[in-house]
Amino acid sequence: MTRGNDTKITDELYAYMLTNNPPLDTVQRELVETTRARLPEKAGMQSSEEQGPLLAFLVRLTGARHIVEVGTFTGFSALAMAQALPPGGTLIACDVSEEWTAYGREAWEKAGVADRIDLRIAPALDTLRAMPAEPHIDLAYLDADKGNYIPYWEELVPRMRTGGLVVTDNVLFHGRVTDPEATGPAADIKEFNAHVRADARMDSVLLTVADGLTLSRRK
Repeated sequence: MTRGNDTKITDELYAYMLTNNPPLDTVQRELVETTRARLPEKAGMQSSEEQGPLLAFLVRLTGARHIVEVGTFTGFSALAMAQALPPGGTLIACDVSEEWTAYGREAWEKAGVADRIDLRIAPALDTLRAMPAEPHIDLAYLDADKGNYIPYWEELVPRMRTGGLVVTDNVLFHGRVTDPEATGPAADIKEFNAHVRADARMDSVLLTVADGLTLSRRK
C-alpha cells in the first residue's frame, strides 16, 4: 500500500490549520471554552474546533434547510450549522441531557438562532422513529453513542432526500479501529464502518478529519 502523503499533524501544524480556516465567532468561542472549563472530563465529546466551520460549509454547500443532529452535547456543532441555515431552515437536535444541552440553549439564544433549533430531549431512536418516514432530511450529523450508530443510520438513511448528506463523526475512534482485538465502542465503530461501506444506497468517503469523519451522500 502506498501512502499519498506523510504529513504529521503536529501541534504547530494544527494551529496553522486553524489560523487558515474561518475563525470561531465570539459565541462559538465562548461555548467551546465554557465546555472545557465546566465539563473538563467530558469536553472531548465536543466536536473539534475545525469541525464547526466545516459543518457550516457543508450546510451552505448542500443548500440544506432541514438538518437532524444525533448527539448535541453542549451545542457547538448545532450552533455552527444553525448559523449557516437559510431563512426558514430548521435543525432538530437529539440528546438525552438537559444539563449538557443547557449550555447550548444559552449560546443559541446569544447567537440569535434559538428559533431555528428544535431540541428534543429523548432517546434519539425514539425521536427519529417519530419523524415522517418519507425522504425529507437534507443533512444529518451523527455524533452520539457508538453502539447505536447502525440503528441511527438505518433510521436516517431512508429519510434522506436524494443528494442528502450524512456526516458521521469519530469513525477512526482514536486510532483504535485498527486493533483486531478491539472491544466496546471501537468495535462498534469498526462494525459501523463496514456497514456503511456495504450500503449500496449511499456514496461514502472516510476522511482523516479530527477523529475521522465519513461523508455519505444519498443516491
